[in-house]
Amino acid sequence: MMYHNPVLLHPCIDGLIGSPSGTYVDVTFGGGGHSSLILKTLSDHGRLLAFDQDPDAMKNLPEDSRFQFVPYNFCYLKKFLQYYQAYPVDGILADLGVSSYQFDTAERGFSHRFEGQLDMRMNKGKGLTAYQVINEYPLQRLAEVFYHYGELSNARALAHQIDKARATAIQTTTDLVNAVATLPPKGKENKVLSQIFQALRIEVNNELQVLQDFLTQTVDALKPGGRLVVMSYHSLEDRLVKNFMKSGHFDGKIEKDFYGNPLTPFRLITRKAMIPDDDEIAQNPRARSAKLRIAEKK
Repeated sequence: MMYHNPVLLHPCIDGLIGSPSGTYVDVTFGGGGHSSLILKTLSDHGRLLAFDQDPDAMKNLPEDSRFQFVPYNFCYLKKFLQYYQAYPVDGILADLGVSSYQFDTAERGFSHRFEGQLDMRMNKGKGLTAYQVINEYPLQRLAEVFYHYGELSNARALAHQIDKARATAIQTTTDLVNAVATLPPKGKENKVLSQIFQALRIEVNNELQVLQDFLTQTVDALKPGGRLVVMSYHSLEDRLVKNFMKSGHFDGKIEKDFYGNPLTPFRLITRKAMIPDDDEIAQNPRARSAKLRIAEKK
C-alpha cells in the first residue's frame, strides 16, 4: 500500500526552499514524500527535521545524515527545534489531515468505507478514542462536536439517533454507519458520513487547537524571510491558516500601528489558495479538497 501520495508536491517544495543550505522542517512526515524531495533539493550543508506522532511513520524514515526525525506532535515545534539546536529555521511545511495509509488501514477507524474499531487516534498509543466520544459523551456535547467540527446542521438529531443506538455499545465504524443510516438525505450519504467522521477525528486528536498552537509558534521559529507552507483539506483548518497568515491572529483582524501600517508577521506569497488541477485530481481524488497557502516571515 502506498503510504500517501503528496498533493501539489512540487509547488509545496518550490514555495518552501529558499536556500539549499538552509534548515527546514516537515511537521507532517507521514510517508516521507515531501521530505524525500526536500532532501533531494538541499545541498550537503542543508538540514531537515521531520515530526510525526504516528509510530507507523517510522517505517518510512530515510537514511540521511542531514535528516532528524522527531516522533512527537508538531505542537511541540519550538521545544524540539531548540533541543536539536535548529532554531530558528528557513522554512516550515505542514500537510494537514489524514494520510492515505491511515484512511485505508481499516483498524485505525478513520474511514466509514472500511469496518474497524472506532479509534481515530493519530498516535495509537495514547489519548481519547472515537469509541469513547460516541459511547460516553453526553448528548449535548456530542451534538456540539458534530455541529462545530462536522458543520452538520442536523447535529442534535444526529446525537439523539446515536444516543438511542448506544443502549448497546457502538463498537465499530460499521455500527456507527448503521446507527445513523436513516438520517442522511438520499444521495448525500457519503458526504454526511464524511462530515461525521471528520468531526470525530478532530475531537479525538484536538486538531484545531493543535493547529493554532503550531501556527502561533511558527512566528518565532522562522527566520526573517523564512517560508511557512501549509496544505489544508477542510474549511475549518483553512480558515485558521488563512487568517493567521494574513493577520497573525485567528480572527483575521489586522492590527495597525500609529501611522496606519499593518502589524502582521507575514507577507503573503499566495494571495489566493493554490488548488490541484484536474489532472492531479483525476490521478488522486483525495486531492480535490486541498488548499495550499504560503507566507514569508517579515
